[in-house]
Amino acid sequence: MLVRHFTEVKQDKVDTEGAKGVKIRWLISKNEGAPTFAMREFEVEPGGYTPYHSHDWEHEVFILEGEGVAVGADGETPIKPGMVVFVPGGQMHNFRNTGTQTLRFLCLVPHNP
Repeated sequence: MLVRHFTEVKQDKVDTEGAKGVKIRWLISKNEGAPTFAMREFEVEPGGYTPYHSHDWEHEVFILEGEGVAVGADGETPIKPGMVVFVPGGQMHNFRNTGTQTLRFLCLVPHNP
């Protein structure tokens, strides 16, 4: 069993094209012995956003702090603490901070199939 505080995990800047003001922590991954899923924590600064992209696998997202929008092919949906977002594989998506504080969320994904 692994038990630790999330701040003990190294935080990296997301340098992917199309991202602005985004940091990530890989809280649980194959490195910790998780064979199937990874748990990541994202922080998006005010005015920041993740890349608008798609891939074959799903996302399960839980909003912890801040406000923003989940963007998909059908437009923007407001998100705030306590909300969950499911992004099926193959759908274009991103997350954008529209508030004045950091947008922070957990994102669970399967390891690349």
